[in-house]
Amino acid sequence: MTTTAVESGVLSDRQYEMLLDAAETYREALVVRCCGEVGLRPAELAELTVDDVEQVRIDPPRYLVRVPAVGDREGRTAYLPTRVERELRRYARSNDLSPADRIFDVTPRRLQMLVSDVADRAGEVFDDPSLVDASTGELRRYFAATALVDHEVNPRAVKTAGGWRSFEALEPYLPTPTDAELVEAFDAVERPSGPRDGRGRSPRGSRSSLSVSDDSVVRLLLAASDRYALVHLDEDGYVERWNRSAAAMFGYRAGEIVGSHVSAFYPDSAVEDGAPERTLSAALEESGSEAEGWRVHKDGSRFRATEVVSPLRDDRGRHRGFAVFVRDVSRHHEQLESACSQRDALERRYAVARRHRSVTASLLESSGHEEVETDTCTALVDGGAYEFAWIDRATLSDRRRKWRASSGIEPDAVDRLAAAEWQPDEGGADAASNPNGDTDPDADDARRNDGAVLESAIADGSHGPAIDVVRDVTVEFDDGTFEGAIARVPLSYGDTTYGTLSVATERPEPFDGEERQWLETTGRQVGYAIAAVRRRNLLLSDRVVEFDIACHDAGSFFVETSSALDCRFELDSLVPVSESTQLYYFRLEGASPGDVFDRAETDGGIADCRLIETDEDGWRVEFVVEGSSPTLTLTEYGVTVLEAVIEAGTATITAECAADAELRTIVDGLRAAFPDSELIGKREAERAVQTAREFREGLEDRLTDRQVAALRAAYSGGYYDWPRESTAEEIADAMGISSPTLHNHLRKGQHELLRTFFDDPSGDE
Repeated sequence: MTTTAVESGVLSDRQYEMLLDAAETYREALVVRCCGEVGLRPAELAELTVDDVEQVRIDPPRYLVRVPAVGDREGRTAYLPTRVERELRRYARSNDLSPADRIFDVTPRRLQMLVSDVADRAGEVFDDPSLVDASTGELRRYFAATALVDHEVNPRAVKTAGGWRSFEALEPYLPTPTDAELVEAFDAVERPSGPRDGRGRSPRGSRSSLSVSDDSVVRLLLAASDRYALVHLDEDGYVERWNRSAAAMFGYRAGEIVGSHVSAFYPDSAVEDGAPERTLSAALEESGSEAEGWRVHKDGSRFRATEVVSPLRDDRGRHRGFAVFVRDVSRHHEQLESACSQRDALERRYAVARRHRSVTASLLESSGHEEVETDTCTALVDGGAYEFAWIDRATLSDRRRKWRASSGIEPDAVDRLAAAEWQPDEGGADAASNPNGDTDPDADDARRNDGAVLESAIADGSHGPAIDVVRDVTVEFDDGTFEGAIARVPLSYGDTTYGTLSVATERPEPFDGEERQWLETTGRQVGYAIAAVRRRNLLLSDRVVEFDIACHDAGSFFVETSSALDCRFELDSLVPVSESTQLYYFRLEGASPGDVFDRAETDGGIADCRLIETDEDGWRVEFVVEGSSPTLTLTEYGVTVLEAVIEAGTATITAECAADAELRTIVDGLRAAFPDSELIGKREAERAVQTAREFREGLEDRLTDRQVAALRAAYSGGYYDWPRESTAEEIADAMGISSPTLHNHLRKGQHELLRTFFDDPSGDE
């Protein structure tokens, strides 16, 4: 078996490509190519000019580089691959170099360091420690091994091009001939092709009766081994003879194939298309042809092959048949197909990633709820990753959608896709398209015709996974047919679902685990953006809408408890702790805290509770609420809860939202989580605007002079810094009062300050 570059301890093609990939600049990549593909030394590179590159053939263009003499080494001529020549010219143009300018105007040592930096970077990026040791010398050895082994270049040409002084330097890269190669190489000894002199040798300059028009074919003929099949055809394309490699490759014995037409090696479809005849005609007209395609073994199995066909002519130029060289490249073809498939998959994944990044960018520019939804759909479809995208808002108002944003498809046409999405597939697709598992036609119609049912199920967790995927969807449209898959993801913030994003694609194997995670993240991003837009609009609005909600839904702990214990809860304060956790401070009347706390222990939504204060009228209690609640749902729609009273199984909530907010959407969103809720009143109001000076004056009216003095001294003295610059005792000494007196003034002053900020910003008692 032929020794490969890797087995010889030389850089492999893959490792060489890693070095090129690790180059961060055009110059780094060009230096690596000049060493690894031209065989130049750093000292020679440092002296190389644009004038040293010479074109020696026009069609096709071929180039040489006149390597200047360096030190004790004479100048030489090296072969310059066309692709390297183009890059050298491009580099020279981009750096505005004249013909006499040195291409790399640095020292040889700097060029060696540059290659070393690339090698270190490649070893780290590709996790291959062996790359760290790559140097300019390693690249020259790669040049020699590639030329001698992979391309079978004449060793004398490699020695000249690379500037080696002896053939011994190239010996490590020359493969040991196999038995078959030895026999083929000396086959001419057994079968002389012309007259011989008295010593049994062919006279110098004698020629056989046939000659091959293409010298590359002669080289392949002389080097023919187990890798190549050689077939000799007559003038009409019939097999006259072939070598043992051809017999092994195609599976025929010589007696079985001699006299058969060359079309026996082609698939039936190619024969019917006339491919064999076209190949032979092209070889005659163009003095040779080369092609790649499918060929057939004796048993009918196919393999991928490259084929070189050269016409054979006698010394008078008359056509005497064809020489056909065939190489089985099935393994390389499979590797190429696999690489192309991986590339296509990566390109599809990258396209999906770009779309989701585009959504993130669009959300930063959106300024309204509708704009958020419309921009999201546009960003997802603009790029080819998805054919269609649409958003349905959650609504239970009258079982009809009130808003739908879409891109790539008209909103009214979405109904056909949405309906098809819930049609069961064969082979267990019911589980994917109907995750609730019911078969009730009315329920199925409700899911098809009212998106709110689905969003509600997602919001309370009964729907199962956050992402629903339905595959093998086929829908006919006027301008074509959609055949692909659809995914749905809720647009959520906390426990509130604003709607459902659906995306449709015809990509193969869509919505894998990573893409599902992207979609889930996008759903949360859009939900956060909607919540942020609503809150921002409320903060910036001069006019607000106050409205009253009555919630009778027993799904709320406080509603159910007020009915069961005949008690009353009055909201004192509401403190958001996290996305789904809030602190409630209530005035409790009509039932003992112990009875309420006993019921709270059995409710999964109440994480903790405690008694804060007792007076003659009732109790002040604290609840840590985790999960869904009417007030949490309202705040997630950008609403500010002003008051809440819960008694006799009804929660009456007073809240405010921006004047341009869609109150219908807010109420529908609340009803999606707590269906037994209703809007009982609304009114517009001017928001009271208080200046900083008015706030400060109102606060000073509440504080005594001693309290103001104590707060100012403590603040200026660093008592509130961390770490503290002064202790309470030091502040008290400076004011000439005792430490307990200072603490008394500070505590009362802080209480008034916080009460004014949280409870009564207008300053009124």
